[in-house]
Amino acid sequence: PILRSGLGMVGSMLDVIPHAAVHHIGMYRNKEALLPIMYFNKLPKVCTVDVAMVLEPLIATSGTLSAVIDILKEWGVKEIKVISIVASKPGLKKLLTTHPDLSITVAAIDDSLTEDGVVIPGLGDTGDRQYEHCLQDHDAEGLENGQRKKARQA
Repeated sequence: PILRSGLGMVGSMLDVIPHAAVHHIGMYRNKEALLPIMYFNKLPKVCTVDVAMVLEPLIATSGTLSAVIDILKEWGVKEIKVISIVASKPGLKKLLTTHPDLSITVAAIDDSLTEDGVVIPGLGDTGDRQYEHCLQDHDAEGLENGQRKKARQA
């Protein structure tokens, strides 16, 4: 998975492929420049896999995902499959232009991005949603209890 948001997809993937090796790459997007920054890479020194499945719940600009794919190709992976929940049309177009050899499975495609690279309507920050950090942000904005309850259920 791409840390941290991809962690939420690992358990379900292991239900389907229980003997899969799981490796972690930590990336985040610089919010001002919209550029990916790697902070963690636990790939073994030698590539021992033919196929990598990259778990990324939200594809916005695709910059972070594209950087991870570059790392996997440099490591020696021959076939890469991306599994995502929501993607933007511009992000998918850019990703497939940069990496036309990818196989991508996505549950929903949203039409556009904001100037800040946020999918509209999207899901918000999926890592924050998983770890309830978004609820703290919403509290600071003064949301009512009923709205917080809806945010938790989303």
